[in-house]
Amino acid sequence: MASSRVNTPRVDAHETAPTLVSDHLLGTGRSASLADIYRAAAKIARKFEHHYTFKDKNKNNISINAWKVGSTLSSALRSSSSISLTNAYSYGHRHFHNNFYDESYFHFNNNNGGRDPTDSKYTINFNQYVSEVVPESFKRPYLIKITSDWCLSCIHIEPVWKETVQELESLGIGIGVVDIGYERHLANHLGAHQTPSILGVINGKVTFFHYAVMKTHLMQFVEDLLPQRLVEKVTDKNNQEFLNSWHELNKPHVLLFDQVPSVPLLFKLTAFAYKDYFQFGYVDQGLSETAELLRRFNINTYAPTMLVFKEDVEKPADIIQAKGMKKQIVDEFISNNKFLLAPRLVNQKLFDELCPIKQFHRRRKYCVILFTGEEETFTTGNEAFLSIASVNANDVLRFTYVYQRHQQPLCDVLLKNKDSAPQQVLILERRNSAGKVLYKPLVGGWNGSEDDKHKLLEELDRLQKDPSILNYDAILPELNNEFASMFIIKWIYAACDYLSDMIDDLLHNNWRDMMPLLSLIFSALFILFGTVVIQAFNDSSEEKHPKSKAKDAFKTENGSPNTSSRPPKKSFVEVTELTDITYTSNLVKLRPGHMNVVLVLTDATKNILLSKFAKEVYSFTGSLTLHFSFLNVDKHSEWIVAVLEYAQDAMQIDTDEDDLSSRKIDYSGYVLALNGHKKYLCLFKPVYTGEDVDSKPEEEGGGSRSRKGMTRSRSTTLQIHHKLDRLGLWMERLMEGTLPRYYVPAWPGLDKITVNK
Repeated sequence: MASSRVNTPRVDAHETAPTLVSDHLLGTGRSASLADIYRAAAKIARKFEHHYTFKDKNKNNISINAWKVGSTLSSALRSSSSISLTNAYSYGHRHFHNNFYDESYFHFNNNNGGRDPTDSKYTINFNQYVSEVVPESFKRPYLIKITSDWCLSCIHIEPVWKETVQELESLGIGIGVVDIGYERHLANHLGAHQTPSILGVINGKVTFFHYAVMKTHLMQFVEDLLPQRLVEKVTDKNNQEFLNSWHELNKPHVLLFDQVPSVPLLFKLTAFAYKDYFQFGYVDQGLSETAELLRRFNINTYAPTMLVFKEDVEKPADIIQAKGMKKQIVDEFISNNKFLLAPRLVNQKLFDELCPIKQFHRRRKYCVILFTGEEETFTTGNEAFLSIASVNANDVLRFTYVYQRHQQPLCDVLLKNKDSAPQQVLILERRNSAGKVLYKPLVGGWNGSEDDKHKLLEELDRLQKDPSILNYDAILPELNNEFASMFIIKWIYAACDYLSDMIDDLLHNNWRDMMPLLSLIFSALFILFGTVVIQAFNDSSEEKHPKSKAKDAFKTENGSPNTSSRPPKKSFVEVTELTDITYTSNLVKLRPGHMNVVLVLTDATKNILLSKFAKEVYSFTGSLTLHFSFLNVDKHSEWIVAVLEYAQDAMQIDTDEDDLSSRKIDYSGYVLALNGHKKYLCLFKPVYTGEDVDSKPEEEGGGSRSRKGMTRSRSTTLQIHHKLDRLGLWMERLMEGTLPRYYVPAWPGLDKITVNK
């Protein structure tokens, strides 16, 4: 057989596979980039697609997609550092025919040789995402790309991605790249199941990008990630209200003046990063409604201007103006003005920042605290304290004040055993995280006079020279959060944002992401629909004869016949008395398959036995074939004697006439199950479980040979309450049909149930 020989070029040992295939198979030069190799591989793959069709095990035609062939060829390039041209071709050819759908085939060695250097700079893993990205997402949004080594579509978006990332990174946006081949766990955690995918992370929440990959779309996507109420539009009408809210919010206010109608993205990102420290406003210089503001603060309209206002709303505390504001300049400007000149201590977090714990001997920091109130009588002292703070505040010395009514636990510790002046000032230094502080109160209290100012300045001068003047110590409690009441408003805003995101996910998410939610929704709807349908059928069956039901219910309440085939839905057992009026309908002409359970009682035992009877038979009231009645033996003793004559083997009556004449049988507590159509009865006789718990119930009638004479026992020997203890078990056997039956040729006539005279 003739054999063909493939002439391959001679390869030096130091040459690598990418160089070989680039030169000889792909037609690219030695200096070709990875993107060029990918494009050449895809071109060859398209040629393969016209000539090769393979069969799977089920004989289904599978056409090899161009990107998969290209991926296979490119994986051959990276699979070895010294593969020859023939081996590279046979490597790809073998995997085409054998198992090119095997996912493990596409998992290469964990190296960055085939990854773009730009992406390598931003690569993150699961631990980095949890420990760095999620916490930082509460200060700045993150834009993350999901990619892989075999994704040729990722190459198409690479130029747009690089250009957008370069601009967003300069604005402070966090960038991340996840390789799904190496970080499958992180990709599943993010919900990304395809490449390429782009998503944003803000406040720990993931949002997917669903539009065409263009720079404008990506920029708008990042802007839409930010909360909607970060920056307030300020005009001549609302500027006073905006600036004067510093006292209520306990924050400085920032105003940005610019000529563009929409708020710049850099300013929105700054507002998001410092939302806990500032209230941000934006003034559009192109509007006629802002002309008064421009004149008032002498704003240069040719460059963006940023003003910071603190306690003085008429004069800005700081100003910056530049044509091209950079993030570093804005961050430095904002960081230098994070607090008011004399902020109010409203929570523990602010206290920790204003008065940090002493770390080193040369880095002492002191707090001057004014204990005051909200009433107008304290205004003079508060303004005097603010005037001192505006002159002397620095990194070592912080001025702050506390409302005694809101921070009562703190006041109880620091103002203990002091004079009763309404306003107090003390100098404080924190020593450890357990709350220990050293402090010194200002003698004589504080009323804002010139003498008080002079004494405070003297104490501050002494403190600079001798820190040991802080001669009091205490353990401070944690401060109350005065803004806790605003949690509800923040929760409502968060709920609105969550609902909008949910609607967006419903509109754009793929079916794989939506399957768990859809499964849950359809399961709930199925359960709800099934319940409603079943209830509707039940209601419709009940309403077939509403008039007859109402009539029967009315008659039952009055002791008249009740022939309804369905028991009423009530929370009690309906028991009718068996009299000459109800005798025919409840027994003689009872419908086939129906039974009347009759309790025998006396006038003396009526209330006790009826209550016990109802408890025992309540669980059987759902049966459509059972009816419940009671018979007063004091009125109808002849009838009960006549009926029980047909159950002589169950009664086991002593035939001694003398004994019979000397004793009277107590029938109270007997229960008879009467089948009027088939003319038989089942008998239950009371058992005293109070004395003999293990005694066998006597509902079997014929098996009572060892209990002879029990029927003649008096009520004085049997406790009435315990007579029906075993009735529930007897009812179960009645429903099972395992009780003995005693047939009656004919039910006794009406003369047998006439009242004894």
